[in-house]
Amino acid sequence: MLTFVPEEIENYSIQHTSKLPNYLQKLIRLTQETREDAMMLSGPIEGNLLQLLVISTKAKRILEIGTFTGFSAQMMADALPNDGEIITCDIDKETAKIANECFLESGHSEKITQKLGPALETMSELKGSFDIIFIDADKENYTAYYEKSMDLLSDSGLIIIDNVLWGGRVLNPKDETDIAIASLNDHITNDSRVTHVMLPIRDGVMLVTPSNK
Repeated sequence: MLTFVPEEIENYSIQHTSKLPNYLQKLIRLTQETREDAMMLSGPIEGNLLQLLVISTKAKRILEIGTFTGFSAQMMADALPNDGEIITCDIDKETAKIANECFLESGHSEKITQKLGPALETMSELKGSFDIIFIDADKENYTAYYEKSMDLLSDSGLIIIDNVLWGGRVLNPKDETDIAIASLNDHITNDSRVTHVMLPIRDGVMLVTPSNK
C-alpha cells in the first residue's frame, strides 16, 4: 500500500472509515494474490474519498482514465443514481476482464461502460460533459489527460488525479515518469482557469475544479 503516513496510522484510519462491501473486499484479495502491481489499487481510504466526492457533488456522469481491476470504478458507481453513468478506460484486456467480472457481481454493471484502447483516443470520441473525471493511468500522459479533461469537464465539475506525489520523487524528479508528474503539478499550479488542492492521501491526490474568480 502506497502511503506517506506510518502503517499504524494508515490501519487506524482504515478501521475508522466506512467498511467495504464483501465483493470489493474479495476484489482486493484477488488483485493482491494475482497481480504483482496490486499497489495500483486505490484502497479503502481513497476509494471512500472518491465515493464521498461523487455523493457530495451529486455527480451523474463520470469518466475514469485507468480502470485497473475496477475497484475505484465500483466505489464511484455505487454512489451514482440509477440513471448515472461511468465510462472507464484502459488498454489492458486482462485487468479489464477481472474488472468486468466484479462489475457484474456488484449489481452496478448497467452504470458502467468499459472502453478498451488508448485513453486519449477514447476521450477524443466522447460527447457531452462530465461531472467528475478521475485520472489514474500512465503518468507520462498526465498533462495530456488533464488538458483533454478540461475540454470534457462540466462548468462545476471536478478532476481528481492520483499519484501526484509519486512516492516523494516529485521533490527531486529524475526519470521520465517523475518529471511528467512534477510537470503536471506545476502546470496545474500555474493554470489560472482552476482552483485546486493537493492532498497527501495515499500517494497524493489532486482535486481540480474550474475557477469562478
